[in-house]
Amino acid sequence: MAHLDEQAGLPRGALAALPLLLAPMVLGAAVLMARPGAATGTAAVLASTVAVAWYLLGGAVAVGHLARGLSARKALRAIRGEVATAADPIWMCDARGQVLFQNEAARTEFEDLTGRPVLSLIARLRADAEGQLADLTARALRVGNADLELAEGEILSLSCLPDAPLQIWSLHRAGVQPDGFELALAMEEDQPPADDFDAIPVALLRLATDGRICRANAAARHLLDGMLADEGQNLAELLEGPGRPLADWLSDMCAGRATNGTEMLRLRHPDSRQGEMRDRYFQLSLARDPAEAGRMIAVLTDASALKTLEAQFVQSQKMQAIGQLAGGVAHDFNNLLTAISGHCDLLMLKRDKGDPDYADLDQISQNANRAAALVGQLLAFSRKQTLRLETLDLRDTLADLTHLLNRLVGERVGLTITYDPALRAIRADKRQLEQVIMNLVVNARDAMPQGGDITVRTENLYLSEAMTRDQVTLPKGDYVRIIVRDHGCGIAPDHLGKIFEPFFTTKRTGEGTGLGLSTAYGIVKQTGGFIFCDSVLSEGTTFSLYFPAHARAQIAAVPAARPVPRPTPQLQTGPKATVLLVEDEAPVRAFAARALKLKGYDVLEAGSGEAALSLLEGRDGPVDIFVTDVVMPGMDGPTWVREGRRMLPSAKVIFMSGYTEDIFVDGQVPIADASFLAKPFTLTELTQMVEMQLTRPSGSDRLH
Repeated sequence: MAHLDEQAGLPRGALAALPLLLAPMVLGAAVLMARPGAATGTAAVLASTVAVAWYLLGGAVAVGHLARGLSARKALRAIRGEVATAADPIWMCDARGQVLFQNEAARTEFEDLTGRPVLSLIARLRADAEGQLADLTARALRVGNADLELAEGEILSLSCLPDAPLQIWSLHRAGVQPDGFELALAMEEDQPPADDFDAIPVALLRLATDGRICRANAAARHLLDGMLADEGQNLAELLEGPGRPLADWLSDMCAGRATNGTEMLRLRHPDSRQGEMRDRYFQLSLARDPAEAGRMIAVLTDASALKTLEAQFVQSQKMQAIGQLAGGVAHDFNNLLTAISGHCDLLMLKRDKGDPDYADLDQISQNANRAAALVGQLLAFSRKQTLRLETLDLRDTLADLTHLLNRLVGERVGLTITYDPALRAIRADKRQLEQVIMNLVVNARDAMPQGGDITVRTENLYLSEAMTRDQVTLPKGDYVRIIVRDHGCGIAPDHLGKIFEPFFTTKRTGEGTGLGLSTAYGIVKQTGGFIFCDSVLSEGTTFSLYFPAHARAQIAAVPAARPVPRPTPQLQTGPKATVLLVEDEAPVRAFAARALKLKGYDVLEAGSGEAALSLLEGRDGPVDIFVTDVVMPGMDGPTWVREGRRMLPSAKVIFMSGYTEDIFVDGQVPIADASFLAKPFTLTELTQMVEMQLTRPSGSDRLH
């Protein structure tokens, strides 16, 4: 009778609750015997009868089965990982022998038995399956484990206990003894692990004061990607210390002499110096081990992404500083070149072409132009150059360039240019875009000294979603892509991130200035485009340029400004007018004043905005036009012009600067009807701009 409850399908000890359920029935019967027909006695008997019937017929059975099912699944989750990786076939069953899980080895050798009774497995191995199942189960319940020998020396093993929620069946090959881990895991699923150190999801190390790793949890072993030895390894063998021996820092921390408990360390790897993998960085935080004196607990965090972000920030700061320096140098050079070329023009006005000095002056003028072109490259890098944007068809642009590009690449290099038949238009400065393409083609030619092929291809591209590359995100939309590809020597990976920096070049001294790609980068970015480089050593390099696509404007074609030979300065007397010239650079002011006076204008000079306003306040006569520098010490150009316009509302305005119109907010000249003249300018350009501004009706579009 000891197992009568289990034979009835009830949980162990379930029948022990029956006396409690029958107690109301006994009391009710006693009441009825004393007082026949009493309602209390009748109710007690009926209630007790219903309770006993529910308990025996269904309630206890259902509760017991539910409890066993939950317990079995809990135990299964605890050991499922170990079972899944086992080499021998293993089946996890509930207490009734229903297969809950089987590993890959069992699924490969036998079919999927999940949800079926384990009897179907035994039937494949032995003819008397039911008898063997009963015998195995009985023996396992008594001693915890039972084996069944099969043909060819294989053993079918069952591990279980009377109170265990799982049965673990395993098939072992001949000569291999079954592990006992299944029984231990199955029997102790409700007990907490003996040591929580390995279960913590944070990478932890237990360290001795000399840096020796005493223990590492699973998260640390995974983070260090198998580089931890079994025992006795020193942390200094893996990680480079914080500028001094790592053991010294650990010793100071353990003795309480150090206050900084967190350091950034670099992972040492045997292949890291050959460029086969990038360095990894870890943040190590130390604290004394509360469980063991003289030991340290270290928390290890992967900080590689943080170091990468830090390097990118430093690089962007460096590029921004170089850009500001280049822009400032270019501004000062433009002032000097304006004075040099301007005074050269004044001298050339006094000589004809037969004069012996005329050739020397012409050489000065031409070299000033070359210097101005170099300054333009600096401004392109700093994105402060003057761009004349127009709607371009790249097919026409490349067709115009084809002859020049073929001459540039020479006879040993082939050049192929292909177009998309339905290529869309872009907005760009044609002259500057031609410079970008020529720079890329020349670089491709130089990468193939033995000859080869260069391909220039244009195509339409639609991005259905934003594309992120090289820390840059391209918004989704329509683009026109220009691809320049060569099959040359390629670019080394450690140089690839520096190619757009100014003055960085891999060419030998005298072969390149290092401004070509930085200039191309500045022009493309200022146009609103993107430029990327892909390169493989000994295979070639591909530059990809992305420009936002535009609708083709239905306007008359206006040829872009092209470099032309410098015209001989000529002056004709113009309309009588008064010009207020405001320029803080004395040489530029002297040249501009002489040029305007030679043209026939009355010129008033001022070296600052404050001086200009004082001159206007003390003058009775009119001033027809203000010609002023933008950036000056004290009051800048737009500020004093606004004040001057209050005194002389009809005065025209010309701004001039060594920077570009980008110095204004959104590139818009802040004074109505004002024009802009970029330095360096020639005598002719200055006088023509003043004449055009004076004759232009008020309210019309401003000139450049």
